[in-house]
Amino acid sequence: MKFKKLGNTNLDVSLICLGTMTWGEQNTEKEAHEQLDYAISQGINFIDAAEMYPVPPRPETQGLTEQYIGTWLAKRGQRDDVILASKVAGPGNGLNYLRNGPRLTAEHIHQAIDSSLQRLQTEYVDLYQLHWPDRNTNFFGKLGYEVKEDEQITPLFDTVSAINELVQQGKIRHWGFSNETPWGVMKALSICEEQGFTKPVSIQNPYNLLNRTYEVGLAEISHRENMGLLAYSPMAFGALSGKYLGDEKPEKGRLTLYERFTRYNNEQAVKATQAYVNIAKYFDLTPAQMSLAFVNQQAFLTSNIIGATNMEQLAENIASVNVSLSDEVLAEIAKVHIARPNPAP
Repeated sequence: MKFKKLGNTNLDVSLICLGTMTWGEQNTEKEAHEQLDYAISQGINFIDAAEMYPVPPRPETQGLTEQYIGTWLAKRGQRDDVILASKVAGPGNGLNYLRNGPRLTAEHIHQAIDSSLQRLQTEYVDLYQLHWPDRNTNFFGKLGYEVKEDEQITPLFDTVSAINELVQQGKIRHWGFSNETPWGVMKALSICEEQGFTKPVSIQNPYNLLNRTYEVGLAEISHRENMGLLAYSPMAFGALSGKYLGDEKPEKGRLTLYERFTRYNNEQAVKATQAYVNIAKYFDLTPAQMSLAFVNQQAFLTSNIIGATNMEQLAENIASVNVSLSDEVLAEIAKVHIARPNPAP
């Protein structure tokens, strides 16, 4: 396994991070524990969760992912060698069953971390992330910024101040963003610098061969502010494996089970996916490992969050850490990217 520093911290996180959002929905507790054991055996020390998981979110399953991690930690009896990340939910996304509609206020943030710590059966979280902003902006694939004069927001100062309190209390060691924009990241950094608050150390946003929007504004922030990307959806919900091409609908495929995930099945994305699959086959690579290796090789990346619903997928995804794409492969990938200047959201 390869490792990178988590921002300006002293934590070395594995280049591959174990994503967990299927646990409690597509995966049982036993399967979650099996994935965790295997990941640890392969050198992974970084695990990413969220209070709203599993996905798609439902009141009947909310919190099960963290609960499964908690029972695994309790059974294992060892905590210090695991770097555990979780997230607090922002408003919207149909989560009215969570705190009567989650917000990123001090009250909600304190309630959220206490509940997460109880489910995780731990006294602290190594990295606590704001799952998405408490304001109207572009996240979850939204294209085109719309001004809403009557929007109800929680001031970013209030949110950052509450997060700083959690650091001081020892409930979290570090914090970061998820689904954030360049404005939000830089505004928060300014607040921290002015107030002497603990600065954020990471940005967890989508990044894959079909969605490279991170490169436009946030990649430079990652580089200049030492806030690396934690890339989620590196396989574009599994689309980059090629298993959905030709209108195929594999029985247990995520895009088959949950039709709400439509951002990677438009005509442009499908055409690009086919091109990437062809490149992988030509160079004797699996589409999955080529896709993941591309993410792994980005200079602005801290860790690549992979997920799997079975052990075969998990093994293949983790093994991508040993794949290095040649200049020739990267050149072919660039041709496809340049040919489709408007990336899938």
